[in-house]
Amino acid sequence: MELFYINKKYFDALLSLELKPQQKSKLFSDLCRINILYMINKAGSGHVGSSFSSIDLMSWIFLEYVTKDSSNYFFSSKGHDAPAMYNVMISTGQLDASMLHKLRRVDGLPGHPDISTPNIVTNTGSLGMGISKAKGLIKANRLKNSACKVFVMTGDGELQEGQIWESLNRLRQEKMKELTIIVDHNKFQSDRKISTTSDLGSLETKFESFGLKTITCDGNNVDEFASSLNTLIASGEPSVLISNTVKGSGVKYMESESLSDKDFYQFHSGTVKQDIYEKSVKELVNNIKDFIQKESINYVFELTTEKFSNTSFKKEFRTQSLIKAYSKALIGEAKNNKKIVALDGDLILDTGLIEFEKLFPERFFECGIAEQDMVSQAGALALEGFTPIVHSFSSFLTSRPNEQIYNNATEKTKIIYIGSLAGLLPGGPGHSHQAVRDIASLSGIPNLEMIQPSNESETTLAVKYALNDTSNNVYVRLCSIPVEIPFEYSSNHKIEKGVGSVISEGEEIVILSYGPVLLTEIWLSKKILSKSGINPKIIAFPWLNQFSTEWVKDQLDNYKTIITVDDHYIEGGFGEKFIANYIKTSENYNGGKIFSLGVDEIPVSGTNQEVLKHHKLSSHEIAKTVLSLIER
Repeated sequence: MELFYINKKYFDALLSLELKPQQKSKLFSDLCRINILYMINKAGSGHVGSSFSSIDLMSWIFLEYVTKDSSNYFFSSKGHDAPAMYNVMISTGQLDASMLHKLRRVDGLPGHPDISTPNIVTNTGSLGMGISKAKGLIKANRLKNSACKVFVMTGDGELQEGQIWESLNRLRQEKMKELTIIVDHNKFQSDRKISTTSDLGSLETKFESFGLKTITCDGNNVDEFASSLNTLIASGEPSVLISNTVKGSGVKYMESESLSDKDFYQFHSGTVKQDIYEKSVKELVNNIKDFIQKESINYVFELTTEKFSNTSFKKEFRTQSLIKAYSKALIGEAKNNKKIVALDGDLILDTGLIEFEKLFPERFFECGIAEQDMVSQAGALALEGFTPIVHSFSSFLTSRPNEQIYNNATEKTKIIYIGSLAGLLPGGPGHSHQAVRDIASLSGIPNLEMIQPSNESETTLAVKYALNDTSNNVYVRLCSIPVEIPFEYSSNHKIEKGVGSVISEGEEIVILSYGPVLLTEIWLSKKILSKSGINPKIIAFPWLNQFSTEWVKDQLDNYKTIITVDDHYIEGGFGEKFIANYIKTSENYNGGKIFSLGVDEIPVSGTNQEVLKHHKLSSHEIAKTVLSLIER
């Protein structure tokens, strides 16, 4: 595969030209678009559509306000447009030029902005936090007697989060004239139009009701938004720029304007196929050249070509998708149980619920980017005799509505929570999306069982168990990435509360873990350990907070060394709970060696194998750790 990018020297040359600011910004934005495509395709993931919709405004603000006055701040609250912001920062010299090649790498740029990166103002976190962070920056600068302007970009999908509206309440009262809120109003959330989930109505009226000076403009037209920003800043009031943009703006094939309410936008996340990628770069190059000619600008640039290939390894084992298995199992149960309903938080393509919606549209509820609202709706549905399936990414599902999950539990109804994108992987999006505290977050909630299946067949069993075999709430922690799984369960494998499965017999050492990623790495580590004469027993334990005392004692009492492995923080994780339970309940515990492996720092962003290696959870690192532990 060939990839193309614009060398920084051509940005330097552009910035040195005596041009109208609007001309310079227009050229700058389109050059950045070429590099955005390059970064995302090289990384293997990222968000093209929202980066393209916001890049024009980002370029203008950086060129006219941030690079000219270091006391000013800009950051994007919505996070998905990180490739756009990174490119602007690289091209203006705020990030090293080498970072162009290191999106979503351990030694590079995280999938979502993080203050570990030079000149990044604040972590974006999950959606809704940005305006609150901007208020804090302004108050800090006031206390320091430092003048500043703060520009914070939010998205119209993000406007569904309640914190956004909380953050507006006191802006006028606190006279925050330093603040300009920019709404990237591209009419889309992740994959579908906002209108399929919520009626935003008149955004101008909504923002003005908070006493905010508000202007609506074309956010992809530099002349229009430049004039609008000048007006807002001159007003001396806290203000909002509603920038009507097009998702994928700049490349006709990617633009969202022609899509219907039922259509899915194809370029929200992920790479662009090679043929579309090449067409897109060609279109951008032609657009730039046409603009140069039309405006009679003395400027030339060239593409740098890079040969790139994703190294493909020979598959040793069958690749399994637990999301597909979950979707199939849920549909099978729903056909026979009309009380099953499903609620989604703007992630229908990621969560596997798209087929459920097609088959049972009246029992599917798209709740949008509003996790607290979604979980409370589920609570009321459960009170009325329905069995809600509530699905979102684990990081968001177990944190933002944690209080609502607890409230539901106190009503002693039954709700199934499905947290996908669970654990350390995928590593690309970064720590805001890596669910490494969800076990701890839910462990104090009564009447809640937690299960993490390890392959497709166990996923099917977990769904059936959650729906049919327990009266408790259930949290199913679900791996989202396809995994080559080397181990098999027997044909009569079943899920029994608090009971695991021995997937490899061994002596002296027993290793317990869960999920397809960790168990695969542990399985592969055994091959490495065998060269040193070490043959650990491996137990797949799907229960994260349920332990059968008799079964556990039977499996562990004769082992000198017990090791648990988490893709979660060690503190509050499965290992900590398992070991505490075992020591407390085992009459034969002889004070042998017990160790817990897991995540002990904020997760890094990178390729999956980079991330596993960094956190010492790859097969080779696990083998090294086991060897060092038994030598103590």
